[in-house]
Amino acid sequence: MMLEGKSGPYFSSLDSSIEILKKRAQELIENINESRQKDHALMTNFRDSLKIKVSDLTEKLEERMYQLYNHHNKIIQEKLQEFTQKMAKISHLETELKQVCHTVETVYKDFQDLCVQPEV
Repeated sequence: MMLEGKSGPYFSSLDSSIEILKKRAQELIENINESRQKDHALMTNFRDSLKIKVSDLTEKLEERMYQLYNHHNKIIQEKLQEFTQKMAKISHLETELKQVCHTVETVYKDFQDLCVQPEV
């Protein structure tokens, strides 16, 4: 048995097996790395696609939100216009009521003056 030079068929077969294992391990590592690169590319594409879809959805949501704002603004504007008109009517009625109260007060004083006149 020759152990020093490793020249026997056993060691040559062992060396061959080790080389095959090294080569196979290297291939597995390369396959894993390729798979990781593909996964990374897939995730990048997915992220980009998702960004586009989220952006589109956000734009649609924003557009709808502004439509609702415009709709509500019109309703609020109409209600404010009605409120302004009613407040003007209330102010007018208040003025009329003050005039009526003043007239009633004047009539009451005149009536009192008539009732309290000394006999001549």
